[in-house]
Amino acid sequence: MCMPIPEKINLYLNKKAYKSWQIEGDISKLFKNIIVVPAIAEFENISTLISSLEQNDKSLLSETLLLFVINNSIFSSDEVKKDNLKSIGYLNNLKSELNISFIDASTKGKELEDKNAGVGLARKIGMDIALTKFDYESSGKNIIICLDADCIVDENYLSEIVGEFNQNDFDAAVINYVHDISGNDDETKAIVFYEIFLRYYVLGLTYAKSKYNFHTIGSTTACTAEAYIKVGGMNKRKAAEDFYFLEKLAKNYKIGKINSTLVHPSKRSSWRVPFGTGKSVERFTKQNDNDYLLYDPEVFVILKSWLEVYFDKSNVDYVALIEKAASIHPALAEFLKAQNLEELTERSFKQNLSEIEIAKQKHYWFDAFRTLKLIHYLRDTNFPNINAFNAIDKMFELSGSDIKIKRKSETPDLETQKEYLLTIRKMQS
Repeated sequence: MCMPIPEKINLYLNKKAYKSWQIEGDISKLFKNIIVVPAIAEFENISTLISSLEQNDKSLLSETLLLFVINNSIFSSDEVKKDNLKSIGYLNNLKSELNISFIDASTKGKELEDKNAGVGLARKIGMDIALTKFDYESSGKNIIICLDADCIVDENYLSEIVGEFNQNDFDAAVINYVHDISGNDDETKAIVFYEIFLRYYVLGLTYAKSKYNFHTIGSTTACTAEAYIKVGGMNKRKAAEDFYFLEKLAKNYKIGKINSTLVHPSKRSSWRVPFGTGKSVERFTKQNDNDYLLYDPEVFVILKSWLEVYFDKSNVDYVALIEKAASIHPALAEFLKAQNLEELTERSFKQNLSEIEIAKQKHYWFDAFRTLKLIHYLRDTNFPNINAFNAIDKMFELSGSDIKIKRKSETPDLETQKEYLLTIRKMQS
């Protein structure tokens, strides 16, 4: 089946999409939803992911393509390449209710170039090619959904994503997630604290009323085809591709939050990316109690005060902004000077722009990355990280909650740590 691709989609494909790869064993029909899954040495996990997706609504599955990107670099190990060959063989011979295709970015002559090989490029290849498989003439949103091969999903995964996008007119969204914390081994201990770390940061951003207060996890990201091309597509980063992609989306759209279904990422340690969940688990299993540290809540107090000043439409003068920043904390003013806030005010705020345009320029400039840089600057110069559970207790208090979790020491036992995590999950659901 062949239908015309909208001109703006074609323009993106011609200018920015990779053209060296194609779908193997392509399915002729077109789809409303496409799930893109990068996979490297994931043979043991692919069938589990597929099984979880098969429990979803059959009518939605008929409108959905599951697109794997089996990938490795030219210099990947023989073990990785053999595992990928097994995955390709499995997908070639699989009989499933799902519409499943794959992109071979693994076998000889199709590997990723070593310079850019990684999850960002694999996602980009899959998401770019997904644009050619949408039914653009039917009603409703065309949704690109990112997932990872080592995840499983709930049986209402598709129905909630499709429903939220169409009923709430989402252009981009993040889906809630939980790691398996049922065990008590080293990996469970590591993932409990890693998820606490992730959720604490978003808790702090929410308290500060940052517009970037969402989780940036690749396997929980979704957007429309139109939003994807508007922000220039996925990047090629080997890690943190999700952070920068969502940041671009957030500069153009409100990021929806889908809490009515869950993604269940793996808690395994991993060599696949230089940092992120797997790498953090691997690192944390080798550490000790001195590493139970989180940002001092004071950095979020400063951020909150700064955002109130910064986004006040009457504050457009550089000198006045710096003076007000210094009154919040001298380190804030020094950071803003070093970040060349003056250039923004001179370039944008003195051009007779409308209030709406100035607010937009402010949002663009003080983005997710600059927010994180400020927090790190404050941490490194004035507010070093503190005991994690003292930090969470203080954040509960700042957030107006009367939650009190009893613990016998600064670093509580695993069950108490799980109680902290479950409490934060509830606050964010």
